[in-house]
Amino acid sequence: MSRIHLIAPSGYCINQTAAFRGVERLEAAGHHVANQQVITRRDRRFAGDDAERLADLNGLVRLTAENTIVMPVRGGYGVSRLLEGIDWQGLAARQRRAPLLICGHSDFTAVQLGLLATDNVITFSGPMLAGNVGAEALDTFTQDHFWRALRNETFTVTWEGAGPTCDVEGTLWGGNLAMLISLIGTPWLPAIENGILVVEDINEHPFRVERMLLQLHHAGILSRQRALILGSFSHSVPNDYDAGFDLASMIDYLRTRLSIPVVSGLAFGHEQQTVTLPLGAQARLQHQDFHTQLTLSGHPVLRE
Repeated sequence: MSRIHLIAPSGYCINQTAAFRGVERLEAAGHHVANQQVITRRDRRFAGDDAERLADLNGLVRLTAENTIVMPVRGGYGVSRLLEGIDWQGLAARQRRAPLLICGHSDFTAVQLGLLATDNVITFSGPMLAGNVGAEALDTFTQDHFWRALRNETFTVTWEGAGPTCDVEGTLWGGNLAMLISLIGTPWLPAIENGILVVEDINEHPFRVERMLLQLHHAGILSRQRALILGSFSHSVPNDYDAGFDLASMIDYLRTRLSIPVVSGLAFGHEQQTVTLPLGAQARLQHQDFHTQLTLSGHPVLRE
């Protein structure tokens, strides 16, 4: 079994019941869950003050246990305050010696993209403790895809996608769309050429999603990719004023503006049902007639 090392670099975990339910599930499955004290730590809206949360990240350099999965308690907001103080080179060197399997999403995307920009460090965009592992009902799809990604040197995700026929290869990267946008013009946005960009978000109105995607377009980032995959956009709900402008019509419009294939429908993001994707891995995206598959390789895995 594995060692799970918890970190809390973002928001305070208001749902303590869910977090400790997640710990119980992991321990019942035979995993050792370390650093549990970060679950209850709090400074205003954050999971501790900036120094404490930064120490969570920089302390990963000193972890020595093999087969260690690093998992944030939750997302929220807080990582942006820490970016200048993260020991990027130290973490990259640690990963070259014996990779930690670092998994998270949401606000944590900024750390993941920063590591990818520093030294092509691959991390996993996937479940976190409170929202996923500690959910009232543990989602079998999410659990299966998590362990599939962490245990297999090559694996394939399939779904009934929508978009043009395509067969492209490149580096998979991305994560939370708002966090990706926040890194434009900073040292922590990886300069990926000919990649496959996958994005998701939560609580963003369709016009805000469109605006962020158009910013990537206007910045020349999308034109340098081989494809764009759209994951879940949870609670992206139009209102009466929109008069029919919804997420589907936004995607249709986006396809008229971009020269690369846009494939939608992937269960990836803030929903209870989500795949786990290695950011920085090699990927092949194939789509035809609503059948989509994404094959991934070149990422670190658990050593059994």
